[in-house]
Amino acid sequence: MPATTSAPTPASDAPLFILLNAGSGAAETDERRAAIEDVLQAAGRRFHLELLEDPEGIDEQARALAARARDEGGIVVAAGGDGTINAVARQAVEHGCPFGALPQGTFNYFGRTHGIPQHLTDAVHALLRASIRPVQIGTVNGRIFLVNASIGLYPKLLEEREHDKQQYGRSRFVAALSALKTLVLPHRRLRLSLEAEGKSLHLRTSTLFVGNNRLQMEQVGLTGVTPDVADGELSALAPKPVGKLRMLLLMLRGALGKLADTDDLVAFGFRRMTVRTPLYGRRRLKAAVDGEVLHLTTPLQFEALEGKLLLLVPGPDDAVPG
Repeated sequence: MPATTSAPTPASDAPLFILLNAGSGAAETDERRAAIEDVLQAAGRRFHLELLEDPEGIDEQARALAARARDEGGIVVAAGGDGTINAVARQAVEHGCPFGALPQGTFNYFGRTHGIPQHLTDAVHALLRASIRPVQIGTVNGRIFLVNASIGLYPKLLEEREHDKQQYGRSRFVAALSALKTLVLPHRRLRLSLEAEGKSLHLRTSTLFVGNNRLQMEQVGLTGVTPDVADGELSALAPKPVGKLRMLLLMLRGALGKLADTDDLVAFGFRRMTVRTPLYGRRRLKAAVDGEVLHLTTPLQFEALEGKLLLLVPGPDDAVPG
C-alpha cells in the first residue's frame, strides 16, 4: 500500500528502461511492444525496451536494466503480470531507482491498487505524467512481495491454476474452476507456531496467506477484520481446520466478499512475524510469492517495510479506480 507522502514528478527527460514479458505469444507481444514504442516515440521520450523471452533469465535482465536506470538517472519499468512486476520491482528496490509498472496480468492487484490503467496505451501515457510515491513492500526471508506470500494449499492452487490456464486459456473463469478442483482434492494441513507483535499462536491450517494489498483484502471482505496495511502492517489469514464442504463455503464467501462473516478464519495484522514448524524444526516449504512458486526454509521471517519502493503513480486525471 502507498505511503501518504509523494516525491516530485521525475525529470521529463529521465530515460525509461522497460522489460516487456513476451510470454503471451508473438502477435500479442508485437502489438504490446508497438503500443509502448508508439506513445514514447510520439512524446520524444528516451527509452530502451527489452523482451523477456526466457522466464529463467528474468532476474538477470531486470538487474541489468535497474543498474542502467540507477547509473543514468532513469526509471526501470515492468510490463507484464504480477510475477514480472515483482521481479523488476525487487531490483528497483535493491538499486534504489524509481519503478514504473505497465500491468498486463489477469488480476493486476498491484496496478489496480495504485490506480494504474490496465489498457496499455493509457498506462504508458499515465507513466509519462506520473509522480513518485514511496510505497510499502512485504518481505519473507528477505524476498520481496508486493501483493501476497503464502505457504500450504495456496501454492499448490497456483501451480494447478497455471497448468489449467495453459490447457484451457487464461481467464478468471478458468482460474476459479481450477481453484475449486484443488480444494476438493486431498491436501495436508500444516502445524505452525507464529510469533507476532509479542504474541504467540499455534495453528493447524491448510494454508497461511500474508497479504500486502488492500484491494485484495477488500474483495474478499476482510478490511473490517484485519488492519489496513496502509498503517504499515501486513495481513495474515489462515483457515481453521474444517472439512471440504466448509472449505468450499469459505471459498464462496471469499468470492462474494463476505469473509468477515465467518468464524472459520484466523485473521490479524502485523509488522513482523516469525513462522516455525515445531514438529519438524528447520524445514523447506513450498511458497508462493506474488504468484511465483519457490521453496523457503523455516523459520519464515515476514516483515512490512514502509516506503521502500519508489513507485511512479498516475496523477488524478490518469488514475483508474481499482
